[in-house]
Amino acid sequence: MGTELLTIGAVANRARVNIQTVRYYERRGLVFPDDHRDSGYRLYSGEAVRKIRFVRNAQDLGFTLNEIMSLLKLQVSKRSQCERVKRKAEGKLADVRAKIGGLKAIEKVLSDLIRTCHAQDATGPCPILRSLELERSAQRSRL
Repeated sequence: MGTELLTIGAVANRARVNIQTVRYYERRGLVFPDDHRDSGYRLYSGEAVRKIRFVRNAQDLGFTLNEIMSLLKLQVSKRSQCERVKRKAEGKLADVRAKIGGLKAIEKVLSDLIRTCHAQDATGPCPILRSLELERSAQRSRL
């Protein structure tokens, strides 16, 4: 008995994504139909559902589609590729930590702006709006 083939709608339903997501991943080369009906409908194996779940989970961790394609290629390689996957995950962790640092700096600037706003009289110009009018380089120097 052969492998069950699924329509794009069934794949989307099982992977908990919309049909447009499946089509997009197909255009990006992440999933491929295994067969076509005479009517032209694409048919996918359960492997497509697994890959889409993998992609979504990797995206939730901050990996880009290009990075995910690289991870998928390593997944089908030898077991010795685990160290390469670990290095990619470490690189992503470093990116996340850098983003957190940037967000903390933004949090501080916004907190400071909000604090100055409370200190201003209602008749004065809004310090938050005034700050947003500054040149970007001046704002970045505050970060």
